[in-house]
Amino acid sequence: MNRLLAAFLAPALLAPGLFAGPAQAAAPVTHYTGTLADGATWIADVPADWHGTLILFSHGFGSLTAADAPDPATGQALLDRGYALVGSSYDPHGSLWALESAARDQFAALAALEAITGPARTTIAVGQSMGGLVSTQEAEHARGGLDAVVSACGLLGGGIDLNNYQLDGEFALSRLLAPGQDIPLVNYPSPADGAAAASWLSALASAARGTAAGRARVALGTALLTMPTWSAGQQSPPADAEGIAQAQYEWLVTSLPFIMPARYFIELSAGGNASWNAGVDYRALLARSPYRDTVRAMYRTAGLDLRADLTDLTRHAAVHADPAAVAGLTRSSTVTGRLDVPMLTLHTRYDQLAPVEFENRYAQQARGPLLRQAYVARRGHCAFTPSEHVAAIQAAEHRAVTGRWDDTATTGGLQAAALRLHLGDTPAFAGFHPGPLVSHRWPPAYVLGGRVSRPAATTARLSGLPSSASRAHPSAPISAYAGVASRSVAASIPSR
Repeated sequence: MNRLLAAFLAPALLAPGLFAGPAQAAAPVTHYTGTLADGATWIADVPADWHGTLILFSHGFGSLTAADAPDPATGQALLDRGYALVGSSYDPHGSLWALESAARDQFAALAALEAITGPARTTIAVGQSMGGLVSTQEAEHARGGLDAVVSACGLLGGGIDLNNYQLDGEFALSRLLAPGQDIPLVNYPSPADGAAAASWLSALASAARGTAAGRARVALGTALLTMPTWSAGQQSPPADAEGIAQAQYEWLVTSLPFIMPARYFIELSAGGNASWNAGVDYRALLARSPYRDTVRAMYRTAGLDLRADLTDLTRHAAVHADPAAVAGLTRSSTVTGRLDVPMLTLHTRYDQLAPVEFENRYAQQARGPLLRQAYVARRGHCAFTPSEHVAAIQAAEHRAVTGRWDDTATTGGLQAAALRLHLGDTPAFAGFHPGPLVSHRWPPAYVLGGRVSRPAATTARLSGLPSSASRAHPSAPISAYAGVASRSVAASIPSR
């Protein structure tokens, strides 16, 4: 949108009924479909009373089917309030980790719809899980194609950090629970190999929970895996070490069967293993962890020497990354924090697949007035209600058209806006400050070798994004990384 027109458009966009209140009777909706140059499909839904704001939705990992809303209920709530929706499938011929095509196909879908409807007055990119990273990279390289972004449950630390935090936890469990067994953690020939390793590791953790020593060592592994501290089987968030360790264990055994097979698709996209732990000091890692007190308490109860176990992990950490894969994943799957447009992030406090600590990592990169972050007191990955989604989108829209956040992106402002929607759900925005992402690390010298550097990672992603003069899809790919979106997992977890 031409920012010079913002002052003239703001009064219309702030009209009653757009930012607050229940929707009127649903207007007819026109559904559009199409196919892009790489074979990706796109869909769009445009209500007859479209007020000019378009939602460009990026879906998560696990499917290459076009989607234009996070879920049917949220999509209907947006259509009822005059928003148009569009989204693509991403390239159907590549990896489920569709990062080499996602943003390119999203901008192409946007251009295809606008060729039919005319340009949107305001365009807001919305993404969840892997799509949350797609939309974040779009926010960093908007080039006139977007006005604001909402990134929900995104893995904002980037693909390298995703691989490394998972490796740290899985390695700790395999080394401490079965030091004589060779459990494969990287370089999977197929998703089935990752699933087999997940079953193996889950069985070891379950058996270990039968002793105090085993529970302590499982607690160390789940702490490094940044598992949430409130599980589906607990009535309220536990405050004691045993309760927290139990919650993290329960999340572990439900999450490993998803995250370990998913590694195959990341390695397929990167061209090899892009994670490493050789040279990692696990004692220093735990010292920075938000969960260190739980681990220390569990070790004291068991009478185990925590320092000895951490020293053992450090001594035996020997996974080396493929430099070419690190270069590829760095190019495709990292972010810089240099935002072109305002962005609001949305995260549940207890996310088993996209750790809430990713928000801390991104906040360190993106300090400044364009970023706002919001949290929901609920368990599960991408477990948001329609009112929470819509309130976040309206806050981003307010910032886009007025140039100010005001109180729209505060905890109180978002909660009040969600309640005013009268969607019949229970919004749960809550203040929160996540701990650090302790597994973040820069590549070692053997990986760098003149091939991967921080500036190069940024530059490599700049080609192929829409110029300020055009929203046509780019000729070269940009990607965003991981979101292990599992709506079925989130849906099975009760809200607070």
